[in-house]
Parts: sequence; C-alpha cells; structure tokens
Amino acid sequence: MYCQNCGTRNADNSPRCVRCGSQLYGSVPMVTGFREYIPNYLAQSILVTLFCCLPAGIPAIVYASQVNGKAMAGDTVGARVASEYAKTWCWIAFGLGLGAGMAYAFFSVFFSATMGLFFSSL
Repeated sequence: MYCQNCGTRNADNSPRCVRCGSQLYGSVPMVTGFREYIPNYLAQSILVTLFCCLPAGIPAIVYASQVNGKAMAGDTVGARVASEYAKTWCWIAFGLGLGAGMAYAFFSVFFSATMGLFFSSL
C-alpha cells in the first residue's frame, strides 16, 4: 500500500509508513498522472428518455452508463466511443421528440380549425 502523506510504497500489513511514520489507513492507489475527462451524458440521456423519446433514449442511457466503467478500467478509447454514442443517441431522441411535438401541434391546430369550420356550417 502507498502512504497518503508521502506516497512511499509500504508492506500491505504495515500500520505506519517506513519513510515518514504517518499512520496507514488502507490501500491508496499510486497516482501516475491525470485521467482525461470524458463526459458520460447520463443526465442528458435520462432527460431525453423521460421527456422526448423513450425508444431512442434507452440506448443513450446504456452507452452513457458504460463510459465511467471503461474509463476507470483504463479503456480510454472505449470510453470515448461510448461517450460519442451516448451523445449521438441523445440528439436522436431529442430530434424525434421535437419532431413529434411539432407534428402534434400542427395537427392539433389544423384539425381544430377544420372541425370548427365543419361544425359551424351545420
């Protein structure tokens, strides 16, 4: 295990650091560098699934839920691909929901105007 204070490698059962003497509380992974930020689009996926288009939102949620796991496992390329797929499915779901909403509004106005003319002529 690594010391949280100085980063020195110690035996796994050691209660104190051999270099600085600070108490060891558990296993701390050694930081070798920074990890690239890869957006997971999970919040957007859930929102478009609930409010726009359920069938296209489900793949968005599936891909969005894979991003963090792949990034933590070190599969940066797979995480980026899953992130892009999640973003693509979010846009597809949003577009389908927007199109369906506009079609509903158009037909609602069209048929209410048509029915108004029909019933006024009786």
